[in-house]
Amino acid sequence: MLVLTPLDPDAPEARRWLEDELAKPEYQNSKPTAFDLAMQAVRDWFADLLGGAGGVPAPVVTLIVVLVVAAIVVVAFLVFGAPRLRRRRSAAVPLFDDDDRRDLAALRRAAELAASDGNWPLAIEERFRALVRGAVDRDLVQVHPGTTAHAFAIAAARPFPGRDQDLASAAAEFDGVRYLGGTGSAAAYERMSELEAELARTRPAGDADAAIEAAGAVR
Repeated sequence: MLVLTPLDPDAPEARRWLEDELAKPEYQNSKPTAFDLAMQAVRDWFADLLGGAGGVPAPVVTLIVVLVVAAIVVVAFLVFGAPRLRRRRSAAVPLFDDDDRRDLAALRRAAELAASDGNWPLAIEERFRALVRGAVDRDLVQVHPGTTAHAFAIAAARPFPGRDQDLASAAAEFDGVRYLGGTGSAAAYERMSELEAELARTRPAGDADAAIEAAGAVR
């Protein structure tokens, strides 16, 4: 027996039909988004604000809203976005040919651990890496694959012109323990640690945001 849908539904049935109809994708896709609602609220606020001054045409109100929102977005990016992008870029830079991506804190801990074990070659090497990481994180030096410790020292002497000799000595100490079989010493490690910590506290010469090119990443 064929059962026909009643053409004159009662109130609950009519409500169900309406809910089923509005649940269809074509209706859902046309709903205003949260951004649309926010923009409308801002537009209405400006319209109410400017309406007391004799009334302002709707297109002018819309233009003002767009300009204000754009200005807010730009300011928010400059205040919050740029530093985050800089930190992400710095943290992603590998300092050495072995793709070392450790951050400054990790490199300092590694240096201190090696020093506590009396492993002066490794302690000196790790502390020099921390010195490089600190300069890169502050956008004072840019490094690329192939740069030597000596090249880094020359580049880092530009934001720290009074420490050029100390940087050159640190680079020579690094090369000595890494490539030439040097044994290092507690005194050499202390000098390296003091230099790294002091440069981290020192305000660089010139524009602190200007990245200084070295010819590659310290090997």
